Parts: sequence; C-alpha cells; structure tokens
Amino acid sequence: MTELSRDRVVEALKGIRGPDLDSNIVELGMVSDVFISDGKVYFSINVPAERAQELEPLRQAAERTVKALPGVKGAVVSLTAERKQGSAPPPPRPQATAPAHTHDHGHSHAPAPSGQQRTKAGVPGIEAIVAVASGKGGVGKSTTAVNLALGLKANGLRVGILDADVYGPSMPRLLGITGRPQQIENRIIVPMENYGIKVMSMGFLVDEGTAMIWRGPMVQSALMQMLREVAWGDLDVLIVDMPPGTGDAQLTMAQQVPLSGAVIVSTPQDLALIDARKGLNMFNKVEVPVLGIVENMSYFIAPDTGNRYDIFGHGGARAEAEKIGVPFLGEVPLTISIRETSDAGTPVVASEPDGPQARVYREIATRVWDQVKARSGRAAPAIVFE
Repeated sequence: MTELSRDRVVEALKGIRGPDLDSNIVELGMVSDVFISDGKVYFSINVPAERAQELEPLRQAAERTVKALPGVKGAVVSLTAERKQGSAPPPPRPQATAPAHTHDHGHSHAPAPSGQQRTKAGVPGIEAIVAVASGKGGVGKSTTAVNLALGLKANGLRVGILDADVYGPSMPRLLGITGRPQQIENRIIVPMENYGIKVMSMGFLVDEGTAMIWRGPMVQSALMQMLREVAWGDLDVLIVDMPPGTGDAQLTMAQQVPLSGAVIVSTPQDLALIDARKGLNMFNKVEVPVLGIVENMSYFIAPDTGNRYDIFGHGGARAEAEKIGVPFLGEVPLTISIRETSDAGTPVVASEPDGPQARVYREIATRVWDQVKARSGRAAPAIVFE
C-alpha cells in the first residue's frame, strides 16, 4: 500500500481544476500547508472572498478526492479568503468553511458594522449554544464548564458539551470518558456520553500525548466539523468549553455560530480580571452579549476547622460585573472536593449532587439559563468564560 504523505495528497489535489478551469488548485497556489495526523488530513483552500459561497463545490470536490486516498480516515478542508498584501480591505467577507451540508458562510475577523452582520446558521436540534471561556488559563474554566453543564441537566434541561480547546482538550478526563466515537451514515459522528451529557472533543480523536500543531484555518474547520457533523439530537443547550484567550477558536464560534451571549469566568485576582476584560471586550466587538461573570476560586473553607480564607482576595469579579453593568452569576468556592472529583472524572455536581458545591453550580446554571431566555425571547445560544 502506498504510504500516506503530504506529497500524495498534493498530487491528488492537482486533479482539482481551479475556479476558472485554467489550471489546478495546486498550481494556482490555492492550497495551504497540508497537515496529517492519525490518518486525518487537514488543509485549506484560498479563494476570493466574494466568491466563497460560489466555490463551496470546489471545497467538496477536494475533500472527496482526499478521502478517497488509501489510508485516509478523514479530511478537514476549509475555504479561506486572505487579502493579498497591499490590496484594499474587502467589505465584511466569508471566512472559514462550514461543512458541505450546511449553509453557514461565516464572517470576517473584523466584525461587520451594526446591522450588517450576516445571519448565522444554527445547529438543527440545538436550541441554545453556551460557550464557557476565560481570558487566561488556570482559573478553572473547564471545571466550571462541565459542572455548569451538569447543573443545567440537574435543572431538567437536555445538555451537550463541545470541547473547543483543540490544543488541550480536557473533557475526556473531566467526564471520565475513554474510547473513540463511532461514525454513522455520511460520516456523521455519534457523540460520547456520560452522566446523561453528550460530549464531543478532539481528545476522543487523537492520542492524549499528540501535539496539535495547527494553523488557524485548521482549528476553524475542526471546530465546525465537531459542531455541525455530530449527531447531537435534540438539546436544550450545548455548552462550549472554549480555550483560554481570544484567538481563532473564540472568533470562529462568535462569528460563525449564533451565540446568545457570553459568561465570563474569573478568579478574584486583579491579573485574572484584566484578562477577563479582554475576553469581554472581544465579545462586545463581535456583538455577542455578555450574560454575566462567575467568580471561581472565590474563597477557601478549611476542611478541618470550617474557617473561611480569601486566598485570592474576594469580590473582585462581583465588583467588575457591577462596574461594566453585567450580571454577577455567583461565587464558586475553592474546595478539595471540586479538585479531586474533577481529576477523577466524577464532577462534583454528579458525584455529590446534594452538597453545597453542587448547589452553587445549579444556582449559577439557573441564572445563566434565565439570561439566555431573557435576551433571546427563546432558548438561544450562549458562551461561558472563566
């Protein structure tokens, strides 16, 4: 069998004619670097911004061609529209791909002026999409996301989780899930499940020690596939565990998915709050409303004496919420049980449902859901930050 390699992929793509049939997409310089991992091929095709919708069949043809190669387990192909150096900026333009069976054309990294944003295609069967994110790492974002999801489920909602951190996926460990998801007709992926929560993560598709060295278009395409090519079924809410910061993953979700809002998660520390403000400002710029702020690691209760200690200070996130005029969603204490249950794959809301920590998460979940409904008039998508 011929070994799968970048050269084999590029050679196959030479059979795809360019948009005006005057040459192939490789010779026209339209194909990005090709990345191969575990039999899956990732690359993007650069096209004129104004022709992105028209050239979607070209993307589909390239994807079919690569998937037909021996040894290929799957392909993630996106359309990108990069401006040539020195040329005038285009108007708000389509960006990364949506999969072939959707009609989501995406948005440019520069947010469109008010009133000019394109309609973002929702995900069939999902009423609301809630992203959980943080301005910086180390503030307990993923732990917050998983317990928020379980809190929403405990409140009677049908819930799923999308792990959008392709570089450091944590949902398999936090939810105690191992193995790989199955594929059904049309290469649709069946999500993994535990504690009654449907889950999709890059951690199910690559080995835990694999280094993900991806460019922006690859991240965007992977996110859209994990969102739109998964058999989620009917969900009231999909929680999206965002990677920390304000990079490609956050922009992709904000620009290509109809989000009803963002929940910022921070610790009480001044430095963490500064980073949280960056996340908040990003969502404001792309016209995604902020649903509120959660103060994580808010205080510590000593297990032996019951005394309370404000290790990281206290009240900073509440004061920040009041300052910027967004709801304060609650304080999550720093406890040994939250850390231990998270490490063990038995989140505290599931393993200690009647405990005080679980009650805090359920109350936060109630406030988040109330904000979603109040802002949309119906259950619509949302984002949560740490």
